[in-house]
Amino acid sequence: MEKLKIKAFKNRDFTGEAGTISLPVNPESYSKNYKVEYDNRRPHGSQGNSGRFNSTAPEQLKLDFYFDGTDTIQGYDYDGLAKNRTESDATVTNRTVPRDDLVSQQIERFLNTVYDMAGEIHRPHFLKIVWGEHLFQGILSNLDINYTLFHPNGKPLRAKISATFLDYVAQEQREQEARRQSPDLTRIRRIKAGDRLDKMVGEFYNDPKFTQQVARANNLTTFRLIKPGIELSFPPLDKTEDA
Repeated sequence: MEKLKIKAFKNRDFTGEAGTISLPVNPESYSKNYKVEYDNRRPHGSQGNSGRFNSTAPEQLKLDFYFDGTDTIQGYDYDGLAKNRTESDATVTNRTVPRDDLVSQQIERFLNTVYDMAGEIHRPHFLKIVWGEHLFQGILSNLDINYTLFHPNGKPLRAKISATFLDYVAQEQREQEARRQSPDLTRIRRIKAGDRLDKMVGEFYNDPKFTQQVARANNLTTFRLIKPGIELSFPPLDKTEDA
């Protein structure tokens, strides 16, 4: 069975691979979170708000899985960690024994990959999570470690990991995608004699009804007489707002 892998990278464009870890046992499930943020401020005295769109929050991925040292989970893979019994383990009977602090070793390896500050970049690594096919790319945003089973000598036998990753797209890639996908990026137009604002709005936004929004964005008191030679900006508009 193919294991879920977490690949660490030094660079924000996900180059400069810094190592890969495989989860010893695949998660039973994972969840993704999507959030749309709205500006819900209301003018004084108003009774309602339509919720003006503000932005979409970065996507989140949450994984829940276990690190174990009991040798009781079918298909569990220690990924090369030593499994020799310690002297103290040999003196304990009638209890599953931990082997060379395996849970602590697995957690240390995991933290070194996803959480610890990398000296070369002075921040935690950028991460790609792969399970069969590319699943997610981003950075760790939250991590909970819950120790659930212990040996009589105090060593942890099992720990539940709840890790939340935040989607990360490098600024350069974000700008490239915006240029490819957005039909209404901010554009600048120098006015020539005979230009009419409503016609230019119709050209940029495929509908002249947004003329007043563009006029407000450019602080125009009138849009019927526009002085040649000035530059006007045609920004992204909230097309759900009344013109």
